[in-house]
Parts: sequence; C-alpha cells; structure tokens
Amino acid sequence: MTRSSLRLTTTTDDRLATAIAAIRAELDLPDDFPASVEAEAQRVVEASPLPEADLTDVPFITIDPEGSTDLDQAVHIERLGDGYLVRYAIADVPAFVEPLGEIDDEARRRGQTFYAPDGRIPLHPTIISENAASLLPDQVRGAFVWQFSLGADGAVLSTELSRARIRSVRQLSYVEAQSEIDSSEGPDAASADETLALLAEVGPARRVLERQRGGASLSRPEQIVFSSEGHYALERRSSLPVEEWNAQISLLTGMEAARIMIAGRVGILRTMPAPDPDTIERFRLRTEALGHPWPASMPYGEYLASLDSNDPLQLAITHAAGSLFRGAGYTAFDGEVPEQVSQAAVGAPYAHTTAPLRRLVDRFTLVVCEALCAGEAPPPWARDALASLPKIMAASDSRASQLDNRSIAAVEAAILSDRIGEVFEASVISAKQDRGVVQIIDPAVDAECTGSLTPGERVRVRLVEAVIESGRVLFELVA
Repeated sequence: MTRSSLRLTTTTDDRLATAIAAIRAELDLPDDFPASVEAEAQRVVEASPLPEADLTDVPFITIDPEGSTDLDQAVHIERLGDGYLVRYAIADVPAFVEPLGEIDDEARRRGQTFYAPDGRIPLHPTIISENAASLLPDQVRGAFVWQFSLGADGAVLSTELSRARIRSVRQLSYVEAQSEIDSSEGPDAASADETLALLAEVGPARRVLERQRGGASLSRPEQIVFSSEGHYALERRSSLPVEEWNAQISLLTGMEAARIMIAGRVGILRTMPAPDPDTIERFRLRTEALGHPWPASMPYGEYLASLDSNDPLQLAITHAAGSLFRGAGYTAFDGEVPEQVSQAAVGAPYAHTTAPLRRLVDRFTLVVCEALCAGEAPPPWARDALASLPKIMAASDSRASQLDNRSIAAVEAAILSDRIGEVFEASVISAKQDRGVVQIIDPAVDAECTGSLTPGERVRVRLVEAVIESGRVLFELVA
C-alpha cells in the first residue's frame, strides 16, 4: 500500500478545492436533498416499517471499508452437514421509498451514491442511508434475507429469499476482519468468529467455481482519493483476501438473483459480452511481447488471477487486459428473455442486488426477486420501471466514472504542482508511438509521458507539467 499525503500551500489548497467544486458543477451533481424529499424521509422513518418475520437471534456481522455508515449487507455462515448455510441480509430500502414518491423521484435522478474527494453525495437522505435502513450493529433492522444451502465445494443446492427483522452483532472493517482471520491460524491462535472462519472456506471455494465457469477479474491496485485533517491524499492499495471472499458472497447472490429473474421471465440483468476472438488474439500477442505469455490451455480468468501487479511487466499486462472487459450494461426484460443474458467477467448471468442504499437498480431487483420467490407477480410499480433503468444507470455510471477520474487527476496534479523539473522512478504501463502512460513509484500517480517507451520497463521520467484546474500531468522520458 502506498499513500501520498498532500502538504499544500494555502494557494494550492484553494486551487484544488476550486477545481473539485468545478468538476461537481460541470457534472451537474446534486448538493443537498430538496426539502420535500427530506420531509418524506422523516415521515417514513418515523413510521418505522419492519417485517413480521424475526431473525434477530441470528448473529449477523458486517464487513465494509473502515468508517462506513451506509451498510447494505450483513452475513452469517454456519456449517450444514458437510456444506454450509449462508444467510446474506440486504438493507430493506424499498420499505423507506414510496413508489413514485419524492424519494423515488430524486433517487432516479441520481442513480447512485457519488464519491467525491470533498464528500460523498448519497443516493438517499442520510436519515435513511446512514441510519434507519443501514444495517448498523446492535440495531433491529428490516432486511431482504437470502438463504443459500451450499455443498462442500461451495456450489448452490437451494436458495430462498424473504423479508425479516435482523440484528447485526458486529461491524468490522476489512482490516479488522482479515486480522481476526489471520490470528486464528496456528497452534497458539485465538478462535475467529464462526462466520469469519467459514468465510475463509466458502470464499476460496467460490473462487475455484468462478475459474471453472470461466469467470475473471482484474486485480489492479485501487487508487483512492480521500481527505484527512484538511489535507487531500492518494492511496494505492491492493485487496485483502477477505475482501475477495466477501465479494464472492455478493457474486453468488447476484447470480442467483439473475437465475430467478430469468426463470420468471422478468427483471434486469448486469450484462457484458465475451471478448471477440480478435480482441483475445491481440491480448495474447501482447502477453507474448511482454515476456509473460498466456498459455493456450489456461482460461483467461485463471491467467489474470496469476498476475502480480508488483511486477512492472505483469502490471502492464493487467492494464492491457482492460480490452477484455468492455460493453458492460444493464438489460431489462419482461416476458421475453433476451438472447444476451451473461456477464462475461462473472462467467454466468448476473444481477446487481446487494447494494440498494448506494445503487438504484438493486432496489428493483430485490423486489422482483422477492415476488418471484413467493410465486407472485412483481408489483406493477417495479415492473413498469424496468425499461427505464438501463438508461438511468448508464448515465449515472458515466457521471461516477468522470467524477472519479477527474478528481484523481486534479489531486495528482496538486501533489506534483510544485515539483516541475524533478525526475522520478516509474514503470511503463502502456505505450503507443511516441508517448504512453507511466506509473510513478512515489507518489502513487499514473500519468502521460512522452518519449520512446516500452510497456513493462522501469524508467526515469521528468515532470514537465502539472495543472490542477485541468488535472493534466505530463512527464518526459529521461535518456
């Protein structure tokens, strides 16, 4: 993990704040919620809607990034014969959103929660997203509870979904969860929470199944912008094992949601076509040119999982693999199941259903799946909205991507703005003709660079330009 903290002059700090505010304005991101939305939120929260079914005796736990307050999911795992019983509780957001009401209307305008360097822009009023609907510890909350019976190999044997009251007993960060799991290993180790201990079995088992079905993921280090004590900072971090295991539970849920909706012939899927043969062949040739060939007998998901992002050559391959993950979108249907239902990176049909506090489409997926599992038709308000959701989510995803990329660029420029002319150690990520992209070792910055570059090389580069307002950072190769 690499963290680069800003220590800016007042002038530079002001310029960065102005640049980030400009990005938010240009993307037409909302500020506070309208008074009518807040009033409706207050009213529905005071009504305290809760399901009748009671699962508060089940010791659910939540595992999220440190400091999270909008907790969408809680998990509980126990042994079931030689397999597992997995319960996955998802925040009951539909209980707090009246169909076609003020909150619903505003959520459709936003599409998702946006994460800006100067604070997040929530999908729902915080009285809901960070309080009444959030699965906070020691609080009775309504939830959609998925229940999966898994075999010893992690394969699904049966699935159930219903609403119930739950109570999370622990809120863990990824670091805390990983530390507890790690401390439970060895002869003198303490015992981990049963759910954590079994997650360390189920997660890897599901990873094996993922590779068997042809699923794949890019394990790129994540670049995060955050604010701490009035200073902005960048952090480049790789996922902990527990994050990947936890993600496997979410993937399992999304796959089962897709299966249920396809069987019911109504719903909305997260789809992505498989890469075409020409794209695969170009990527294969790139791996050979970079000296780490992709064996013809190895599935591409297994090959990508084997890459080490700390190796400059393999990091360049990881970035080149982005060409294999294109065309993701949402596909809604009602009555006629579309021809394209698969999400190629998952290796199966898949739906977004585990983050309703932060993503609009999940609320509708949950309601549709609950009805179908009960042998009922989905409510008309949910069914009527399906056709409009792909366009809403595409626009929202585009704004989120622009916000993320432009914010990172502005902060990177601010970090480097007083270092024009300095020389840095870097790795070449990609190159074309007389320029490419390099990753600076310290600080954690990716930027354009001019010169004759070869992907995977370690090079020395000189900073030529760093403009906070545009986020433009440019290096040149040092011979």
